[in-house]
Amino acid sequence: MVTGKVVAVAAGAVGAVTLAPVALGAMGFTSAGIAAGSYAAGMMSSAAAANGGGVAAGSVVAVLQSAGAAGLSTSASAAVAAVGGAVGAGVTSAAGWLRSFYK
Repeated sequence: MVTGKVVAVAAGAVGAVTLAPVALGAMGFTSAGIAAGSYAAGMMSSAAAANGGGVAAGSVVAVLQSAGAAGLSTSASAAVAAVGGAVGAGVTSAAGWLRSFYK
């Protein structure tokens, strides 16, 4: 069972790092900028309206656009991998808990 959990954590970590750029692109955070009419454009519009016309440096929109344009930094990749690994561990634990009801 420990081997299965290790595999799930590793798969979650690798999958999260691999799919993060895909998810950013799907939301509209692209290397060419924020895609018109996308979810990212709506986020940017809301952030700009709340901030007097501009998007604040370091805001969620700015960080996501930076990641969409340049890719994830090493520290961001590590954070995404940690979250993905935690999700993998949680899924494995939940599956084990559910399995305990059917023995």
